[in-house]
Amino acid sequence: MKIFSAQPLAHVLTAGSKKARNAHFLPLLALAAILTTEAAAQAPAAPASRPAGGPAGSPTGATGGAAVPPVLNTLPAPRGNGRISGVVLDGATKKPVEFATVALLPASGEKPVDGTVADGKGRFTLKGLAPGAYRLQFSFLGYSTVTQPVVTLADSQMLVDLGSVELKATAQKLNEVTVTGERPMVESKPDRLVYNAAQDASNQGGTAADVLRKAPMVSVDPDGNLQLRGSGNVTILINGKPSAVVAGDVATALKQLPADQIKSVEVITSPSARYDGEGSAGIINIVLKENNLQGVNGSAGLALGTRNSNANVTLNVRRGRLGLNAALNGGAFYAPRALEASRVDRDVLTVVNGQSLRTTGRLFQRNDARGMGIGSQGRIGLEYEPAPNHALSLTFSSALLTNRFDIDVHNRYTLDQGQPTTAHPLFGNYTREQVVSNAVRTYDLMGAYTRSFGAKSRREWTVLAQHSRNRRHAEYDVTQFPLQNPDFNNPQYREQSPSLARNLETTLQTDYVHPLGEKQTVEVGAKMIQRLVFSDYEVFRTNLGTGAYGLEPGLTNKFDYDQDVLAGYATYGTSLGKKYSARLGARVERTDLRGNFQNQESEFRVGYSNVLPNLALTRTLRQPGSSLRATYSRRIQRPSIFYLNPYRNESDPRSIQQGNPRLDAEFTDNYELNWSTFVKGASINVSGYARLTNNAIEQVYTTDKSGRVLSTFGNVARNQTYGLNLFASAKHLPKWNISGNLSAYYVYLSSPVLNTSNRGMVYSANLNTGYQLGRGFSARVFAMVNSPRIQLQGRNSPWQTYSLSLRKDLWKGKGDLTMNADNLLNRYVRLANTFENGQSMSANTTYVYNRGVRVAVAYRFGKVENKPSRPKRSIRNDDQKAGEGETDQGSN
Repeated sequence: MKIFSAQPLAHVLTAGSKKARNAHFLPLLALAAILTTEAAAQAPAAPASRPAGGPAGSPTGATGGAAVPPVLNTLPAPRGNGRISGVVLDGATKKPVEFATVALLPASGEKPVDGTVADGKGRFTLKGLAPGAYRLQFSFLGYSTVTQPVVTLADSQMLVDLGSVELKATAQKLNEVTVTGERPMVESKPDRLVYNAAQDASNQGGTAADVLRKAPMVSVDPDGNLQLRGSGNVTILINGKPSAVVAGDVATALKQLPADQIKSVEVITSPSARYDGEGSAGIINIVLKENNLQGVNGSAGLALGTRNSNANVTLNVRRGRLGLNAALNGGAFYAPRALEASRVDRDVLTVVNGQSLRTTGRLFQRNDARGMGIGSQGRIGLEYEPAPNHALSLTFSSALLTNRFDIDVHNRYTLDQGQPTTAHPLFGNYTREQVVSNAVRTYDLMGAYTRSFGAKSRREWTVLAQHSRNRRHAEYDVTQFPLQNPDFNNPQYREQSPSLARNLETTLQTDYVHPLGEKQTVEVGAKMIQRLVFSDYEVFRTNLGTGAYGLEPGLTNKFDYDQDVLAGYATYGTSLGKKYSARLGARVERTDLRGNFQNQESEFRVGYSNVLPNLALTRTLRQPGSSLRATYSRRIQRPSIFYLNPYRNESDPRSIQQGNPRLDAEFTDNYELNWSTFVKGASINVSGYARLTNNAIEQVYTTDKSGRVLSTFGNVARNQTYGLNLFASAKHLPKWNISGNLSAYYVYLSSPVLNTSNRGMVYSANLNTGYQLGRGFSARVFAMVNSPRIQLQGRNSPWQTYSLSLRKDLWKGKGDLTMNADNLLNRYVRLANTFENGQSMSANTTYVYNRGVRVAVAYRFGKVENKPSRPKRSIRNDDQKAGEGETDQGSN
């Protein structure tokens, strides 16, 4: 029989192995193919050349990482009906050590006679054992090996329960900086995939958008629009809680957060009932770099690039029961782009010789934009443990961001015959100078209390409170001239529009976890969310006769929007025999909405209650670390202010944008079947899913009689998506690692309201590989391709991106220098989208500057010591549908 050890498989391959000598010479694409074909074969691996725990001189592993288990040879053991069981825990945190190696040794000698791997909860069972005396050895990457005293199985006692076996974390100190072993680039957890961004050298000096592009199943286009499994309906959390910065404008927020401060990205596609009702795609949790270790440590970084630059510093201090962590960063980004739009409008009303006729209008427009943004973020957190089973925490974070776009607009609109019904210059041919600016200020204040009831009881009670504020001031200024022979000292027309949007959010939450014996757990909780949204917008236009500004009453208003949510949930988890486990849950939510247009004295109220069930069934497979999981969940998705804001943006008079304050919530049924395993040094995760959304919120284009197109949102469609996702990562050689993700799905969108439908296959794939070159140098390559995307009334074009990076360790491991290059062969990436609504057919092409080079330097300082870390609970407000590609007029 063969058992698994936590030693990386790369160290198992012997020097004489042909595979070890030749694998690194394969081309990049061949490596990707080998990754999947070898994993599927499940052939036995070479015998280990060293005992469990890693090769001599190698650094120890990061605590809690899911290492890839290699194979050890064992002696044949006599069989019987004896059984030895127990659970492996972290000696400091008392949390389970997932997939720890358990070796069964004879009373004397070090050659294992049997063994197994603990499950995701640290539990293990050795069965079929003959009477006799045995010793048990426990090991896992990042922990000291523990060997238990002799255990005797006799005819009168063939069942032995060892209870809890505790492992002690290890660490190496190098010049006052603690160095731990390298985690896998991507880890497959029972309910999520984790991308360890801190291990990826190419992220140094980049932004959160650069990091998320490399996470499994995630796509971030060059314009900053984020999708998970092809859906923009995804919730982003930071350290497990919502952020006012992200809630306001996802694309801008991702540019503002430095990659250097991100530890990992967790992708959760089947969240349990304890999470809020979130988007149809799932949750992305960005985990920032923090620690709970005794001592003082921190880091500082500086990055200079052609597209963005930033500087950041972090500090962590813990003395006894009191801990502090803080971070501060600032940066700037440069975003030039060009847009070309062409449109054909049918049945445009015009007048020829006093007679009304229907004709065809043709629009061509080109915009050249130069954008610049600067911003800063800061956070500070305090933790205090007044007693061993009590913990208090308080966190404050804030962000400031300003950006400005200077846009030159050239517009031509012609009719096949006659002239428009009005000679207004807005509907003619013109050139414009347009300035769009934004200023955003946000803060989050969060407090938490955690009460545990002893390490072995697994009971825990938490109370959390959070208050967030997001304030955005946006303004555009238009100065217009005739297209032919413009006199730039004599404007033909001017327009200004200042707007203010403010979002206040207060949350109270409590959760309680109670075990029912060793195999069952109940969790209950309640939550209250209160959202107060305010929007004030005005439009001023010049009088064509006098040139003086005047207020446009029809485009000016004040809008208040209140949303109150009360929720309660319960989940029940249990083991069903030796191989199965189940989780049942349900969430009950009550939502009350109120909207009020102050100038129109118009108010609406909506209230509804919903039950959102959740089910997960998991089967542990014979292959250690392998499981099969089936899940179902129903989710609600409330529209955010991006969709609701009634502000009517007529800065482009023939392409108008407006929110819809009367939108209803979406409801989505999610079905997923997931298989994960470790095979020959590779981690593999395959999932098939169906996502069915009724009353889906979709962008809708309508054309009026004069040829103006209005873009708004409506609950007008049914969205059916059926997909398959494959992720795999491997480290076959000590210096080389590779991971890749392939996602393909079929989407069908239909709308009886608009009498239209659209369908098609969509795919995306990425590859991320790195190699240790020696002498402190390492290199990494990342590439991604995306097919066209389907919309209700059109589609978006495909796009690709790639990056190359070279890193050099400095100052004996305390720092590093990274050089990164993005899309060197192409100055722009071309993003095209089309739509057709029966009256208008449009093609818009945006050229986004995405070629970039960046040089970043980082330095780590301080000294830390091992100390028990405490699991943290976080507020998760992930129930709102966030905007995709949000503009300055539609944010909180």
